[in-house]
Amino acid sequence: MPYALALPPSVSEIAHAVRTGLTAAAKSLPPWLFYDERGSELFEAITALPEYYLTRAERSIFERDARAIIAAATGGADATIVELGAGTAAKTQVLLAAAAELRGAARYVPVDVSAAALDIAHDRLAAEEPRVTVTPWVASHEDAFPRLRALRGRKVVLFIGSSIGNYEGADALALLAGIRGGLGAGDALVLGTDLRKDPAVLVPAYDDAAGVTAAFNLNLLVRINRELGGRFDVDRFRHVALWNPDRSRIEMHLESRADQVVAIDGLGLRVRFAAGERIHTESSVKYDDAMVDGLFAGAGLGREQTWRDDGDRFAVHLARVTS
Repeated sequence: MPYALALPPSVSEIAHAVRTGLTAAAKSLPPWLFYDERGSELFEAITALPEYYLTRAERSIFERDARAIIAAATGGADATIVELGAGTAAKTQVLLAAAAELRGAARYVPVDVSAAALDIAHDRLAAEEPRVTVTPWVASHEDAFPRLRALRGRKVVLFIGSSIGNYEGADALALLAGIRGGLGAGDALVLGTDLRKDPAVLVPAYDDAAGVTAAFNLNLLVRINRELGGRFDVDRFRHVALWNPDRSRIEMHLESRADQVVAIDGLGLRVRFAAGERIHTESSVKYDDAMVDGLFAGAGLGREQTWRDDGDRFAVHLARVTS
């Protein structure tokens, strides 16, 4: 969490994703389906939960090391800060304030598929950080890459919030390679990663005691019922979060509590579930330094510096083009 889709999904895109995922031998649903209005509200609630340390840990790094991060990323030169998946830029404001203090002003290009989120970021920064010039781009990550390449002057690209964890293998590599293609000499990437750690800490972050993450996961079925005429009885499924050590990832699933057949009228589909059968809804990869270095190397980047929070739970990495 969170996860970006190229454009706000149409009914046909949702229908295709649901049909494809629920008719596969191993059932799955894409994480972007989480984020209808209710899902977005639930995710905001998740970030404030005591178990969900990620947002607080990363923010603590920025609050402690913002000046050092910006100084190292820019090399002391004038640079445009571009953020992929910026949302409302709440945490990023700490970095932007440091950039403005160091140079007297800052240029910020937040990129997101949500125009509403970018409006919030723009208005808040205009009021609270008037030395920051904000130029929003409503675009997906991939749609932003050509514009990134065309952007003149030195650039610092931010991809923070552990969003890289939602991408695995070739997809993560392709994303970083796309960013690398927009970077020139002197440009930098600042990447946030959640760190591999004790499952006793990891699992509760995705299975909180108050049941907010469970509601977030189960809301997928509510959305299918509403938008595709699904007949899911949400009480007949349960939220499952587990640690997969072989793939270094947290997995979220929806598990059928009984043998059942669920109709989805809008698709003309009847989906059979065995008791205990799961729908895989999200993975979140947790990194160590070797994994980060391997990912960077595959994309033609090299790690220069890393900052960690005081609890050694989260890391922010600075990388540059190596080839």
